[in-house]
Amino acid sequence: MVIMKEIKNLTLTELTDEIKALGEASYRAKQIYEWLHVKLARDFDDMSNISVALRNKLKENFEFTKLTTVRVSESKIDSTKKFLFETKDGNYIESVWMQYHHGNSVCISSQIGCRMGCRFCASTIDGLVRSLSAAEMLEQVYEITRITGERVSNVVVMGMGEPMDNYDNLVKFVKLLTCPEGLNISARNVTVSTCGIVPKIKELAEENLPITLALSLHAPNDEKRKELMPIANSYSISECLEACDYYFEKTKRRVSFEYSLVAGVNDNDEEAEELSALLRGHNGHVNLIPVNPIKERDFKRSDKTRIYAFQNKLEKNGINVTIRREMGRDIDGACGQLRRRHNEEARGLDSDKGCI
Repeated sequence: MVIMKEIKNLTLTELTDEIKALGEASYRAKQIYEWLHVKLARDFDDMSNISVALRNKLKENFEFTKLTTVRVSESKIDSTKKFLFETKDGNYIESVWMQYHHGNSVCISSQIGCRMGCRFCASTIDGLVRSLSAAEMLEQVYEITRITGERVSNVVVMGMGEPMDNYDNLVKFVKLLTCPEGLNISARNVTVSTCGIVPKIKELAEENLPITLALSLHAPNDEKRKELMPIANSYSISECLEACDYYFEKTKRRVSFEYSLVAGVNDNDEEAEELSALLRGHNGHVNLIPVNPIKERDFKRSDKTRIYAFQNKLEKNGINVTIRREMGRDIDGACGQLRRRHNEEARGLDSDKGCI
């Protein structure tokens, strides 16, 4: 069985080489690339200025990645939309579309499921099925653009999966997303989140991609972090921070330290003091995230009084801190919740999503 290349995975240079190998003029590659990444064609037959003969060649030689939209949930609280997509092999992934004053943001998935095992995340409960191709990552952005009719200005790779566990496809995705001949989203408007795979953070620093790195920290010390995140057994906080410092040195991009606040677990004043001491002198800011409870875990969201107290403690200690605006919490807004709910409904199980 011949495995065809995914045409959306190819850079313009790679596509040009492929088109020339088919005996076609090289300028055709730029036309095709524009249809794929600017005009957002849904299939080869949309390419109206490409001859039927060449379109047939493309069908014979390349796979055209598509996602099927299964469900779109719109928040009654804000304008957030959550999308459930089906992949070609019958799996499901999630993406979220959010409107901010600075533009439209899309949060995409990088894997189907996740193997990192973070205790507060629904994505990891059923483990990792597989990683997504660069084309499947792109298609989340493209399909949401088609559906909403609005340009996406910011992309966050912070949905299902651990991006650094899908490193090669992640880097290809960022390069395609930011390509001037494509959608041309600024690299400075791309954020990649990681639970802390230290060697890959350092490798990303060498890629010359001025994107924002977000480290899922979630605890002020290794002992507490190990309770929440199994990756902490492989890489200590000091190793993670050293890698983040290296990332800043190479890219001059401040790191975002993500901190999910879990009531009674990591949200007291002593932990705020410890976090302040830990991060003082590092080039970054803290993003406090009120955790989205899931029914499979007994974690609870910190109340507003505690959240603001934690924020105030950090600010008094000179730490740059923001509280993430809660988006789509009434529509399975957290990573993995909508996919898991859909799978449970398909199996006839209790689909109580457990979020508030």
